[in-house]
Order: sequence, then structure tokens, then C-alpha cells
Amino acid sequence: MNTEQIEILLKEKNLKLTKQRKNIINKLLEIKGHFEIEELAYKLKNKGIKASRATVYRTLSILKELGLINEVIKHGNKTYYEVNLKEHHDHLVCLSCGKIIEFHDEKIEKIQNKVCKKFKFKPSYHRLEIFGICNECQKKLKKRD
Repeated sequence: MNTEQIEILLKEKNLKLTKQRKNIINKLLEIKGHFEIEELAYKLKNKGIKASRATVYRTLSILKELGLINEVIKHGNKTYYEVNLKEHHDHLVCLSCGKIIEFHDEKIEKIQNKVCKKFKFKPSYHRLEIFGICNECQKKLKKRD
């Protein structure tokens, strides 16, 4: 997805693509991986891009409603997002360093589908987050002990 495609989508929903929104969208499309709203606002400010926090929050809310970004992880008092350009995947989250590892496992997907079928439940979407300690942090903990 690129800025022009997003602009078309916004117009279809009678939403304007202001200069600030365009700058926010362009910055989002540069991000690889996961991001937090405050981190995005900080990056915009450091690049000299004028966009208030309120504008950043509103823009992300609109992009979330349009399915262009996903809320992927809530951890502590932070919410992490990612641009919705990838195939479905789940996440491992390190409680020590905050590292996020993406993975996809077809067995897990089949089990989830089986559970939904068993309960005659029609899923809209799902996300799986497993919280624990990554390999690097485990090694650091062992060295301290």
C-alpha cells in the first residue's frame, strides 16, 4: 500500500488527506516492525514534521478503522501497532527487554479454527500474544546468577 492508495481510501470515506495526515502516513510506511504512538510522535517531531499528538492519535484511529494498521500488543501502559501489509502472524513479547518476535504456525491456526467450528462461532479476527523472556534476556539472567 502507498500514500496514493491510502488517499483514495480516505476520499471514499469522505475523509481529507491533510498535510499532517500525509506526513504521518508517509512516516508510518517507512516503519519496519512495531511502533507505539508516542514513539511515532517523537520521530515526527525529530524530523521537523509538524503534527500535534492529537492529530497523530486521530490519524491512527482512522487508519485503524480502515484496517490499514493493527493494534497488536497491549503491554503495561503502552499499545503497539503495525502497518497491516503482512500476512497474518502472532507475537512473542519479551517482558524484560520488550522485544517482539513475529511467528506463524499453521497448527495453531487449525486449532483456533477447530475451536470456532466446535462452538459454532464465526471469528472476525484474532491475535495471539505470548508473554515471556526472550533467549537473549534468559542468557543475561543466567550470567547474573
